[in-house]
Amino acid sequence: MSTNLDDPKLYSRYDPGEMLARIHEVPRICQQAWQMAMAFDLPEDYSRIDRVVVLGMGGSAIGGDLAASLVAHEAKLPIIVNRQYQLPAFVDDRTLVIASSYSGNTEETLSSFGQALKTGARKLAITTGGKLKETAKENGVPLFIFDYQAQPRAALAFSLLPILAFMQKLGITGDKSAGVAEMVEVLDKLAQEINETVPAAENRAKKLAGELYGRMPIIYGGGITAEVAHRWKTQLNENSKAWAFYEAFSELNHNAVVGYQFPIELAPSVVVVMLRSSYLSERLIRRYQITARLLEQAGVRHHFEDGAGKSSLAQMMSLVLIGDYVSYYLAILNQTDPSPVKTIDFLKAELGKSQP
Repeated sequence: MSTNLDDPKLYSRYDPGEMLARIHEVPRICQQAWQMAMAFDLPEDYSRIDRVVVLGMGGSAIGGDLAASLVAHEAKLPIIVNRQYQLPAFVDDRTLVIASSYSGNTEETLSSFGQALKTGARKLAITTGGKLKETAKENGVPLFIFDYQAQPRAALAFSLLPILAFMQKLGITGDKSAGVAEMVEVLDKLAQEINETVPAAENRAKKLAGELYGRMPIIYGGGITAEVAHRWKTQLNENSKAWAFYEAFSELNHNAVVGYQFPIELAPSVVVVMLRSSYLSERLIRRYQITARLLEQAGVRHHFEDGAGKSSLAQMMSLVLIGDYVSYYLAILNQTDPSPVKTIDFLKAELGKSQP
């Protein structure tokens, strides 16, 4: 590895889209998204529901995943994320459908939202504009509009915090205000410890990026960190332009651990990162420990990352922020611009040629 992450010139050279600036803004944007959502008025009858369905893809869907994971222990109804063109058949007038699309032009989301309009479900849209904004306005659907110029994945705060705020306002969960306040403080402190000005010798995110460089990252999570592992995987894909995968405890102990054996040649090229939280059960933590031993026996490198803060939200989002920085530093090591996603743009262009 010849690239020196302590050289400030690298960041302007490989990051013309200023992804690093967006990562710097995460604490502030989280606070802003929460305040905006808490000031947003929801119709009174939106509390008369039995389930919540979030429609979204990519960076606009992961907020729903994280929210559902975070409140699973207290929510009295299910929160389901739908990443399909087709709306689930169970959606009815006791369902709140939240369409989340940064651009407002995500075709899977627009398709399922169009179907939701034909049902008696309560409906809500989260977007910056596009066709989703137009369609919601035409049909009198409440619109949560935000203006934040970034890649959709860098706008995670606007797909996560509004959903948490709405769940609180509808009485589905308890008050998250204290957790949000602590989260912002924790993220600010963490950013001071792992930003680009901190030397690699003292910077855990730079160190981990160096360990992942030239290797295959596989991210493990459990409980509230399972969907954080998902977020790490997608950030490594989109920012670092790298292969990456994720698995969830304890399901991975029923299959993935058996696959450590072959191909033998792969073991030295894999790094498993295990994301932990103090909110994980003792049995789950025990599974982490035993899995680490199995990885050692298989000759596979492994690394633990722990969430910071007291609240579950702070621990979740601190792990998210570490992953954002790690994926960014790995992009710099790969000497690639973390912002553009040219293969996705190509895929969308090709799909556009065959639209009916």
